[in-house]
Amino acid sequence: MNRPAFEKLVERSLERLPRKFSTALRNIIVEVENEPSEDLLEDLGIDDGSLYGLYQGTPLTEREWNYGNMLPDRIVIYQRPIERDSRTDTEIEEIVLDTVMHEIGHYFGYDDATLYAIEDEKARKKRKE
Repeated sequence: MNRPAFEKLVERSLERLPRKFSTALRNIIVEVENEPSEDLLEDLGIDDGSLYGLYQGTPLTEREWNYGNMLPDRIVIYQRPIERDSRTDTEIEEIVLDTVMHEIGHYFGYDDATLYAIEDEKARKKRKE
């Protein structure tokens, strides 16, 4: 998939955020990169290179009263790992949506365990349909 088409998937994922979350986003950027660096994967302890996204910043729940004048928080979505793990454009779109939602969850202060539990519940409901 070319970069503009992939970026459009990311944009559409952001547009699908529930209003109460989208209106609460402040001072955050979302970018697309090809791959995470080897150093980043090593720092995170990821051996297989399948990092789809990364949140960098201070979650809302950790900000104190004097938080301000900071660079924007940053979410990076990694295109190549998502494409490698997908067989169809539909799968790419699903992974992008899930990844964007996951990383936005970190912005709001959710940890990985909580986000994975939410994602697992969503998957269970989807299988029942």
